[in-house]
Amino acid sequence: MQPLRVPSEMFRFTTGDRSELYSAILHAFGEANERLETALSIDEVRERLRSVGWFDALSDEDLHAALKQLGDWGLLDNVQNHAENYRTAAEYERRNLQYSLTKLGEAAFAGVQHAMATLASSGALQTAVLDAIADRLGELNELLRDPTSADRRIFSSLQELEGHLEALRNNTKQFNAELQRLLRAEGVDLTTFHEVKSATVAYLQEFCDQLEQRCHAIASGITEVEDRGVAELHRRALRGAELPPGTGDERRTEWLDHRATRWQGLRIWFHPEDDSAPRAEQLLTVARQAIVTLLQVLERIDDSRKRSSSVASDFRELARWFTRAPDEDELHRLFAAAFGLGSARHAQLIHEDPEVIAPSTSWADAPAVGISATLRTGGRKESFARTGRVRDVAELKRQRAELARAERAQLEAAWQRLATDGRARLSDFAELDHTVFQRLLELLGRALAAGRDESGARRASTPDGRAEIELRDPDDRGETTLRTPHGTFTGPDFAVDIRIVGRDLEEPAREAS
Repeated sequence: MQPLRVPSEMFRFTTGDRSELYSAILHAFGEANERLETALSIDEVRERLRSVGWFDALSDEDLHAALKQLGDWGLLDNVQNHAENYRTAAEYERRNLQYSLTKLGEAAFAGVQHAMATLASSGALQTAVLDAIADRLGELNELLRDPTSADRRIFSSLQELEGHLEALRNNTKQFNAELQRLLRAEGVDLTTFHEVKSATVAYLQEFCDQLEQRCHAIASGITEVEDRGVAELHRRALRGAELPPGTGDERRTEWLDHRATRWQGLRIWFHPEDDSAPRAEQLLTVARQAIVTLLQVLERIDDSRKRSSSVASDFRELARWFTRAPDEDELHRLFAAAFGLGSARHAQLIHEDPEVIAPSTSWADAPAVGISATLRTGGRKESFARTGRVRDVAELKRQRAELARAERAQLEAAWQRLATDGRARLSDFAELDHTVFQRLLELLGRALAAGRDESGARRASTPDGRAEIELRDPDDRGETTLRTPHGTFTGPDFAVDIRIVGRDLEEPAREAS
């Protein structure tokens, strides 16, 4: 791609002493173009200047000079108005000459408008745009499926799709730039900063939710349209665009190339051809990293708020206390209280037999005293104490084993109570212990969550495979009520077949014993 070359005179009107007048004149011509007025006389230019907010005094000579300068820069063109009737020579001199924007002038005014709109705008991450892209792809797929559909509808849907993609790209770029500036923001009020970052975190989390599903739906829509032919889509859209009759083949080829470039941009965002990461996934990664960074900044702000004062302010307050101390003794007391410093701890150690050494003996003459290594490394002297008693856990192990056996027996009793030895109805249970009822509810819940097989039955088992259930809907749609110590349970009178794995083997073993 070659670098863009901007004409040197294109934006000269934005600088200099008369830049405001030049900008107002171009704004006046821009508003006239919106009203389909392509040429203005000098009186009409003056009138338009008032409508765009120029109220300063302006003589005809100054206005003529400004229009001539814009013409010299190639932004305005002057033409003779031969369709007007003039009654006097003065009227001819004043109304004969008309001015209009050149192609360069239109581009310059559009560039300034776009720049000002960018400065005033703020980016956004809009999930609605993603949904709109998916909807337009689905609509294009339906239109391509129907050979009798109108080409105009294909063109309008394709235009909307490209517009949504362009809005997504622009908003994403602006929002990402603003997000990075927010992460680097310093010197602002902490309360406002905290509120903005908290709201941004919530905004990003809401955007990331279901983003992968939306991107997958768009990628699927791209694949479906490409299966029906992107070239055919663009050819029908070209017919629906209804370009002017004088449009040549070169212009039509450029139009098709532009559509192909836009479609390639859509693929880059959601479904690249080279199996690289879609740009939408990169957006998701950036959003998640921003959430982590913002949460870390918020945590640091909260930590700073928890401190009643900073270290610097603490030292300044301590310095004021020192200046107000009445005497030197108070200064020493304040110093000791503030910093907690005392005599060296090794100086408090004494000889193993202190009576052998006179108190008047100099340190240089006294024998050395051994210093514990823990005093140097940990700041404490060695201390010797009795070894702690080892706890006897035999009783605890016995109690836990008894509890485990009791729970196992209770579970086995529950399974034996629920075994039906064939198909039965829930109403056959009538009354159940609360523990047994909990096991029955567990089996019913697993069966109802499972799908029906070819016979219409639902089958499920416990995670350990101990119990299996086969559940069928009641033929008569009747209901039953089961009673437990904690209350009653009313529901459909299902037909159930509950089998306990290993139960047939345990009963003969108990009979033989």
